[in-house]
Amino acid sequence: MDNQTKPLAGKKVIILGGSAGIGLATAKLAATEGAKVVIVSSNQQRINKALEELPQGSQGFAVDLSQEENIKNFFANAGQFDHLVYTAGENLSLDIIARTEVAAAQKFFNLRFWAAFTAVKYGAPNIKVGGSICLISGTAAERPGAGWSVATSMCSAMEGFTRAMAVELAPLRVNCVMPGVIKTNLWDSMSETDREALYKATEDTLLLKRVGQAEDVALAFVYLMKQKHSTGQNVIVDGGGLLV
Repeated sequence: MDNQTKPLAGKKVIILGGSAGIGLATAKLAATEGAKVVIVSSNQQRINKALEELPQGSQGFAVDLSQEENIKNFFANAGQFDHLVYTAGENLSLDIIARTEVAAAQKFFNLRFWAAFTAVKYGAPNIKVGGSICLISGTAAERPGAGWSVATSMCSAMEGFTRAMAVELAPLRVNCVMPGVIKTNLWDSMSETDREALYKATEDTLLLKRVGQAEDVALAFVYLMKQKHSTGQNVIVDGGGLLV
């Protein structure tokens, strides 16, 4: 197919956090659209496993994204590319503010916000004309609950950062995806019982009556790569959760 019907064909897509969950689902979908996929995460074993699920020619690199120098060095050697996707993040740990250690809260921001900030800083100069950056946030910024102080603050920060970068880096497109509760390894820090209870409670309230899958969110990332007239947008993928 030509570039009009398959606009990601031959495009180089770098996905930080691409070895599992939403990042891997995005890598798979982008690859089916003809993109040349590069996944990055801190775990070489997960990278190796993910590459088994991706087309031949896909690449993977183990990079500790919590360190600015590592991100700087990665992009210094990455060459030019078309799209940058950032989905990296450790498992969620939720608690009320009275039981939250400030140092632990600050650490939560390192990978989820500051590493994304750093990736944009060093990755943006390598992105080709017509390319894009797509970050990840969450619907907690719009509808927080008790115990979500840190996660909500991070989501709000990422949404503001997205808008700021859309202005500062224009005409490079910068957007963000805001998932609701999605069945991924993000919730692995919870016991299986608590995790299933969360999924069931969420499912019962959603308009679509099902908890989202990583593939649902991947569709939004790929859409934003292909959508040439959207920037500074925070796209919600939550099964109608913000409406109930």
